Amino acid sequence: MAAEAHSDGASEPQRSSRRFPTLTRDTARPEGGGRAASGGYPAPARQWPLLTVMGGVAFGLLLVALDAFRIGAIVIGLALLAGAVLRRMLPEVGMLAVRSRFTDMLTYGVLGFVIVMLALMVQPKPWIHIPFLDDIVHFTVR
Repeated sequence: MAAEAHSDGASEPQRSSRRFPTLTRDTARPEGGGRAASGGYPAPARQWPLLTVMGGVAFGLLLVALDAFRIGAIVIGLALLAGAVLRRMLPEVGMLAVRSRFTDMLTYGVLGFVIVMLALMVQPKPWIHIPFLDDIVHFTVR
């Protein structure tokens, strides 16, 4: 492997081993992990996508604490679904970007969908009834 020459004539040092270095000097920022607003704005304005999702989750937890479990869980799930939409639609989302765009969207979307579905099916008096899930529960529990 030859050393690549830079525009100033210097070349990068070659690694003598294929092993990873013992000291990591830098990490790559996730795709779309830049500031959601320019650096001239205060920190909360630069991280508004993350604060939006966290605010929705906090509101849902407050509703759960106030004994509105089903509604609170639905709000939490919808906040995660909103995080998936924000991750897809915005080019830069700040600290809402944790992994690659696809992985973040899949994680936020699946978790949000599952939480909403479980909140709709929670007993007593479920708002929706999915018959094959009853069979799965009866097969695994009994």
